[in-house]
Amino acid sequence: MKETTDGIQWYAIQLRPRCEKFVAVQLRNKGYEEYLPMYRSRRRWSDRVKEIQLPLFPGYIFCKFDVMHRLPIVITPGVISIVGYGKMPLAIPEQEITAVQRIVNSPMPYGPWPSLCAGQRVYVRYGPLQGLEGVVREIRNTYHLIISVTLLSRSVSVVIDRDSIVPTGATMVKKVAV
Repeated sequence: MKETTDGIQWYAIQLRPRCEKFVAVQLRNKGYEEYLPMYRSRRRWSDRVKEIQLPLFPGYIFCKFDVMHRLPIVITPGVISIVGYGKMPLAIPEQEITAVQRIVNSPMPYGPWPSLCAGQRVYVRYGPLQGLEGVVREIRNTYHLIISVTLLSRSVSVVIDRDSIVPTGATMVKKVAV
């Protein structure tokens, strides 16, 4: 990891849930360079579907500062800690932040990638199969999964949109490279 000559580097800051925008404003008002990457997501309510902006890394924000002068960061309301190893904050390489910024500023579709693996239990959030639980059997492509729902000691496979499911546990049998 290369350090800049003035000691100012990017760090990830862990936040309280749903405090990303609030902390970003607080850090900006304190004079720090912060970065909160956002993405658009379609959310389904009972009566409508709406597109909203959400943090790309929920619970985290990036901030550029000198690690030797981190007290103003740590005492900011909503901040839990600076991500690091033990009590030592670890800097994020500039090229990684630049890569995220290029993705966010590009016209390409992007969003968070759930780390689903074959063998992991999932819950169907919405759609015609809402409420079912199953096991990921195969990850076919970026848009669909095949889950197996156990019914009367038999399995039924269905191709389902990846946006409609969420992981329920950490049961992993075999990792699948996507």
